Amino acid sequence: MSTPAPSQPVRIGVIGAGSIARIHLAAYRDDPDSQLVAVADMNAERARAVADEFGAPDAYGDPQQLLADSDIDAVSVCTWNDSHATWAIAAIEAGKHVLVEKPIARTLAEALEIQRVAEAHDVVVQVGFVRRHAPNCQVLKTFVDEGELGEIYYAKASCIRRNGNPGGWFADKEIAGGGPLLDIGVHVLDLAWYLMGSPKAVAVSGTTAHRLGNRAHITTMPRYQVADYDPAKNSVEDMAGAMIRFENGAVLMLDCSYSLHATRDSIAVSIHGDKGGADLEPSLQIASEMHGSVVNITPQISSGTFEMGPGFAAEIANFVQTCQGRAESVAPAWHGVEVVRLLEAIYRSAEEGREISLV
Repeated sequence: MSTPAPSQPVRIGVIGAGSIARIHLAAYRDDPDSQLVAVADMNAERARAVADEFGAPDAYGDPQQLLADSDIDAVSVCTWNDSHATWAIAAIEAGKHVLVEKPIARTLAEALEIQRVAEAHDVVVQVGFVRRHAPNCQVLKTFVDEGELGEIYYAKASCIRRNGNPGGWFADKEIAGGGPLLDIGVHVLDLAWYLMGSPKAVAVSGTTAHRLGNRAHITTMPRYQVADYDPAKNSVEDMAGAMIRFENGAVLMLDCSYSLHATRDSIAVSIHGDKGGADLEPSLQIASEMHGSVVNITPQISSGTFEMGPGFAAEIANFVQTCQGRAESVAPAWHGVEVVRLLEAIYRSAEEGREISLV
């Protein structure tokens, strides 16, 4: 695959035509360096309808047809988790640059195979850790990289929903690979790990609970439900928690849930160093000390929290510019692999009831 010249738009195909694909398509449509070419979905009618909506001239009922299209330079893989590896590998082997939605794969074996194939081909492979691209995260990363917080030795990551199981394929372990840990926990886990400097994990102790199911009987709280929602089907955990220890002595605490008897939904990511600390979510604030006083610093940025539109716009811009050779990927494939390594270790620890060594 030749790298598109910076002056030439990157010609884009999107595999999948569901809700996450539509967000990618909107961002590509608005990106000045992108040119939408095609959408592929196993439902050919839906592929055509979505392609027409976003101005892509071609639509395919088989992703292999999209991958055979020589007019396409790069693809987003926006399918169910069980086919992330299949289509990412097929796209790489077809010479396309690839942005694959998170998690990069259901299992570590699948993730490692993507990495192996990627290393054998001269293409960009990026994982869809969209929250990394938000202004609050990138600003805080600058503070961390400049040493303002010192050595990061502790982090906390939490994403709690009280009644948030989407059902359908999200609730099917064979398809999704897991529940809230792989769906929403992965976001906050990744943010904390990324801000810590992506250290090597040495041990993981995890727990999962299967107590509340999808809480389909709760009718007073609206929630997102996928098209194939079935209240009688649920094979994923309600919640998960973990303590992860790293080679440099740092520790990360994680919890996440679809269903929990909590007083509110919440998201929280914080990191703590020997010179300062910070909350990334629910809103960016930095803690430090000055002249004998503890102080909180609030960077003046467009938004202190993650916003979907700007986040995806920045993610797509970074991917496209990386394909053009103008930028470095904020979320390279190997980061996706390492996060899956952590996720799999959490599930294994919970199943076996013991700490899992990663060394």
